[in-house]
Amino acid sequence: MRRRRGYAAPIAIAGALVVVLAGCGGTKTAAPPAAGTFDGKGPITFALGKDTSGFVPSAVEAWNKDHPTEQARIIELPESADQQRQQMIQNAQTKSDAYSVLNLDVVWTAEFAANQWVEQLPEDQFALDKMLKGPVATAKYFNKLYASPYLTDAGLLYYRKDLLDAAGISQPPTTWQEMQTDCTKVQQTNPKIGCYAGQFEKYEGLTCNFSEVIDSAGGQVIDDQGKPVVDSAAAKSGLDFLVNGLKNGLIPKEAITYKEEEGRRAFQDGNLVFHRNWPYVYAKAGATDGSSKIVGKFGVAALPGLSGPGKATLGGHNLAISKFAKNKGSALAFIKFMTTEAEEKAHLQKTSEAPVYKSLYADPDLVKQFPYLPTLQASVDAAVGRPQAVKYGEVTTAIQEEAYAAITGTKTSDQALKDLQAKLTTLIGK
Repeated sequence: MRRRRGYAAPIAIAGALVVVLAGCGGTKTAAPPAAGTFDGKGPITFALGKDTSGFVPSAVEAWNKDHPTEQARIIELPESADQQRQQMIQNAQTKSDAYSVLNLDVVWTAEFAANQWVEQLPEDQFALDKMLKGPVATAKYFNKLYASPYLTDAGLLYYRKDLLDAAGISQPPTTWQEMQTDCTKVQQTNPKIGCYAGQFEKYEGLTCNFSEVIDSAGGQVIDDQGKPVVDSAAAKSGLDFLVNGLKNGLIPKEAITYKEEEGRRAFQDGNLVFHRNWPYVYAKAGATDGSSKIVGKFGVAALPGLSGPGKATLGGHNLAISKFAKNKGSALAFIKFMTTEAEEKAHLQKTSEAPVYKSLYADPDLVKQFPYLPTLQASVDAAVGRPQAVKYGEVTTAIQEEAYAAITGTKTSDQALKDLQAKLTTLIGK
């Protein structure tokens, strides 16, 4: 599943939450596991979610060509982030060596490190000083490196520039009200088009979307001291944006079932004016193979908020080595290969997915190819991270349940936030 409160603060908060949330349920804070050894060489596997970009097989093929005795085999897990996490945890709990390299959502790193499911990596073998600070922070636990930053992410607003232009609107919206007004103007001549959609199905994407609207309304889910503070007037304003959006037609009713791919397809099929999604959509929506109906007709902007630009969720993926894998020397070399600056540049060029190297955002040729890069870097730099909880699964489940209950109308916003506050207080112990 991936924020604008100033850059240094979110990283410090994330570090604090690791310590605070590690004590969930009255248990003691987990100590970091010892550093691993990386002597074994031979075949390895690479476990990751469904590769919608199509880039990974070519990268693995390049590795295999140069490493005939250390072949990497892709194990593709489900598209759903929740199901990916579940399968990786089941694999670890049985101490299976089926997975060598794990493609972890950035928010899982602390959980996997604390449970000693992944190896501590040699920090001096990675160019962390050349990477964006936010992604680097997500790869650490107790200030030790347990994964390599691989791809980063921040929520962006995709919009139909052609339709806004035709309606006399020169700039994308910076507030929710502006987005509503702009959509109304567009619908005067395009009455069948939907206005806005994000990821509202009950899964990790909803945690990201919920966190964004809370932060974008001036609220917080958890404060700087690791205390749940979601039962607030500001948080209610954020949640009400989604709740009222479904009631008044801003958000199409079918969007309640959208994950990333369903929303992407709706946008590039021409069924939405505005769409919240990740950077990978840029390449998909701009594909000239006939799969997209909006080639050359869309733009990218920062997410809107209650009274100004919103706050994105920090997403992305880190590569880690399973504690139970064989041939960990080859696994380490594979991760180093996959996360080189050259490889990340190629990944960006072919998929529009966000790299972790700072220099790539200032590369003139890349900015020409991907004009949204400065907007993306600003969004990543200011993105708010989800809690890096050792028991993250329980935290995100609580968020998803209460957010979904509110937006589907089975609970009021007030009741959902009150119940979420109680659940998070119990989980975090504050």
